[in-house]
Amino acid sequence: MKKYFITGLLIWIPLAITFMVLAWIIGTLDQILLWLPNGAQPRAWLGFNIPGIGVLMSLLIVFLTGLVAANVLGQKLVQVWEGLLARIPVVKSIYYGVKQVSDTLFSSSGQAFRKALLVQYPREGAWTIAFLTGKPGGDAARHLQGDYVSVYVPTTPNPTSGFFLMMPKEDVIELDMSVDEALKYIISMGVVAPPIRHAERPALLNE
Repeated sequence: MKKYFITGLLIWIPLAITFMVLAWIIGTLDQILLWLPNGAQPRAWLGFNIPGIGVLMSLLIVFLTGLVAANVLGQKLVQVWEGLLARIPVVKSIYYGVKQVSDTLFSSSGQAFRKALLVQYPREGAWTIAFLTGKPGGDAARHLQGDYVSVYVPTTPNPTSGFFLMMPKEDVIELDMSVDEALKYIISMGVVAPPIRHAERPALLNE
């Protein structure tokens, strides 16, 4: 009896959590409909709400924004907008900090989260999965003697929070697994292990 109950839980819990997350995302994006005048909202001319319209509208807005920003006129508008934000002290710090991170993460030429690593953390002898984010910069790099790399150590089961570390390159091992496989490994708390592609010992991180 207990075996069948646990088996049922293992099937329904992931499904329930998945639907809860999707419902939260759809419900949040549907709030964009509140920007429209009351007479222009779907509820006014259909008589009822349709879940997911906000998602489609959000995708359309993102697509149109990218379409406009891709040409010369759109780039000028973006420059004017960013120049306006740069005049607001607190907003400037938040906006440009987030922009630098997003440009690094989503740019096709960026190197963030492109390699899965094996590092010793939080103490020597304890190993965990991390991601390469680049090399130390600014004044911090001046105080580090030797070759260092910047890594992000995510927490489990929520990889969106974690720790930023600057570690000696010789202490970092590059893994033969994709970033997606590493994320699944982290989120599953080590239950869903990536397939072993070869039996060789991982090499130290190369350029």
